[in-house]
Amino acid sequence: MNERTIVAVSAGLGQPSSTRLLADRLAEATVTELAERGVSATVETVELRDVAHEIINTMLTGFATGELAKVMEKVTGADGIIAVSPLFTTTYSGLFKSFVDIIDKDALTGVPVLLGATGGTPRHSLALEYSMRPLFTYLRADVATTSVFAATDDWAGEGDTVNPLPARIRRAGRELAEMVAAHEGGGVADLYADVPSFGQMLGSM
Repeated sequence: MNERTIVAVSAGLGQPSSTRLLADRLAEATVTELAERGVSATVETVELRDVAHEIINTMLTGFATGELAKVMEKVTGADGIIAVSPLFTTTYSGLFKSFVDIIDKDALTGVPVLLGATGGTPRHSLALEYSMRPLFTYLRADVATTSVFAATDDWAGEGDTVNPLPARIRRAGRELAEMVAAHEGGGVADLYADVPSFGQMLGSM
């Protein structure tokens, strides 16, 4: 089977957090759907809280180092990304935005991305569409049509008739799986891949 890598980015501040739980559920649904399409996938989970200080340092210096450099390599080299943030004052968290700000503007071009968010009340669910989606559209990522918002009450109850969250997670996972299966991921682009060698330049003279 063709191996793919899914990176789940969680901007949850607590440990454990509902944001991480949603990221895990979306990743599980995506891997299951990929397996049904004959595509195996591994999941790399990134907790932004673990590299929060490094994110701020990178914003000040312009260079990612240490563990954050490894995180950036995972994200920019992924075949698909699941990005989940808690919502504060009707938008994504400052930690989430700071992380996105240090990603090169061309690094996610064409990369399949599934968006998720958590919050205390369903009234904030539209933040996925008016704040998070434009953020990744600006980066020219291929954003899945279905996004998933989970309010506190959504984690209660069992069965789709009581709680629509499980069905929405499966639907979003299916969409991302279809996008990843169809996407020809090339990993991190080599900026010098098309630069001719000195031998090639001399040979053309």
